[in-house]
Amino acid sequence: MFRSLHMKLMLIMTLLIVALMTVVGAFLINSVVNYYIQDFYTQMSEAFGDPDFWADLQTPADGEEDGAASIERILRTYNSALGVNDRSRKYFVLDGADGHFLTGSDPQEPGSEVPLTRNLSMALNGIQGDASDPSAAFMDVAVPVQRGEGRYIVYIRDDRSTVQALNNELITLILEALLFGLIISVLLSFLLSKTLITPIERLTEGAERVADGNFSKKIEVGSRDEIGVLTGTFNDMALQLKTTLEEVENERNKLGTLFLHMTDGVVAFSRDGAVIQSNPAAEQLLGRAVPIGGSEDYDTLFADIAPLQGVLAVEQPGYLDGIRETGGKILELLLTPFNQERLGGVLVVIHDVTAQRKTEDMRREFVANVSHELRTPLTNIRSYAETLTGNAGELPLEMEQKFLGVILNESDRMTHIVQDLLTLSRFDSGRSELKLAPFPFGDAVQDVYNAILMEAQRHGHTVELQRAEAIPEILGDRERVLQVMMNVVSNAIKYTPDGGRIRISAGKRGPWVWMEVEDNGIGIPQEDRGRIFERFYRVDKARSRESGGTGLGLSIAKEIVDRHEGALELVDRPGPGLTVRLALKVEGPRHGRS
Repeated sequence: MFRSLHMKLMLIMTLLIVALMTVVGAFLINSVVNYYIQDFYTQMSEAFGDPDFWADLQTPADGEEDGAASIERILRTYNSALGVNDRSRKYFVLDGADGHFLTGSDPQEPGSEVPLTRNLSMALNGIQGDASDPSAAFMDVAVPVQRGEGRYIVYIRDDRSTVQALNNELITLILEALLFGLIISVLLSFLLSKTLITPIERLTEGAERVADGNFSKKIEVGSRDEIGVLTGTFNDMALQLKTTLEEVENERNKLGTLFLHMTDGVVAFSRDGAVIQSNPAAEQLLGRAVPIGGSEDYDTLFADIAPLQGVLAVEQPGYLDGIRETGGKILELLLTPFNQERLGGVLVVIHDVTAQRKTEDMRREFVANVSHELRTPLTNIRSYAETLTGNAGELPLEMEQKFLGVILNESDRMTHIVQDLLTLSRFDSGRSELKLAPFPFGDAVQDVYNAILMEAQRHGHTVELQRAEAIPEILGDRERVLQVMMNVVSNAIKYTPDGGRIRISAGKRGPWVWMEVEDNGIGIPQEDRGRIFERFYRVDKARSRESGGTGLGLSIAKEIVDRHEGALELVDRPGPGLTVRLALKVEGPRHGRS
């Protein structure tokens, strides 16, 4: 019912009138009550502040026997000043000792009790009681009077019946005004809603035409107010939408042409595995037809690479990949879900990497051949340098020793490069097999600590070893693992300024053993951390060369750890320096277990 804008406007206007009249009525009623209360206490203050009236109340006549009756006669004389009308406002003369009724304008039994109020309690204590209480149903003033030897209380009480009668009249008037206001608000809201809704209905009709693809007819702008501006904006939007759709269609045609003629193959599948799109390159690379809606589906084409549900479960921008050899070609397949929010499907991109693989094989072979050829002359250079060092004669001994020492250092560095290249080449070609055997991981960590302790002390480093007591044996290539450990610890020593701190810790967690090397050295910038395991990559080339680095140590260490199916990574932590963590499986790599 209230979905209509007509009804909403009428309801709003009605609620507005009701709220306004409620606020006005409450304000008027409260104002009337406050006015009468203020007027009452002002009148009492003026009356009892009159010196003549007060003197008459306190001065007894000669031979006076009944002071209460005298006070009653005086009060009757001042009825107009006190506002006593015997209907709503009355006066009482009470006993000043106990507050019992003596006489007054409201006939009662002498000695009867008058309801005790706060003002009356004050008068009984000899204090004039004229405190105002807006929440009470009456107004009262109690004035203690000492008349000769007698103590009396003049008590004026108003039951607010006049205020109540006026409030009733106000409520009736407000209800009548509310009724007329509601009638007027309904009429005005109806006229207002018609004025607003007519152009909105035209906008709705125009929006429906645009939704149907009809952009030819514009909506007439009938005014210059906000609705008119909205109508003009809608017409501009429709024109812009028409232009945008034409551009989108043009881009779609371009992408369709590109899709048909691109060299990479693309096959799209629905969530149930049916082919929904493919290009000629995909059929050419796969060597089979991939018709849309045909018998071929995901399971017959790519189930050997990854299951359909497994690809759909991948979170973007992630993907799964695989390699397939077919027809003398090496194909790299990238599988990723698309449009997951709208229950899309799977997209498979096919790259022909045959030439790339051949190039990589040639590069590996080149590195292996160059390394092999360099090793013999480097050995000769070292032998020659050692001979010169032992038989120096023509040059001054100090200079001869210096030159020959440089030759030896450079030959050592080049020999290390060749050895590293050969190691990487063997890893790349798959000719380097791990020699797996059980060995105590904790003892290996201890051996590394013992081996580097003197070198670390030579640089003034403090080396701390923290290892758990129960570190089990692991299955792995002990020499290779020690090589990784030595590389990590040696880097910590080399790249920590003299007098630094290095901590080596080791332990076991679940099916893994781990070793961490923490130092307070120069560290590695955040932007370089993702590349430190690349071959020949150095963060600071000048510093690396000074320390004898080749840029291959961490690459070799990463290859060794990967072959053990372990993890070699940097640990994020606050402060300077670096923490490197090595983790290996206790049971060793899966490919090495029978």
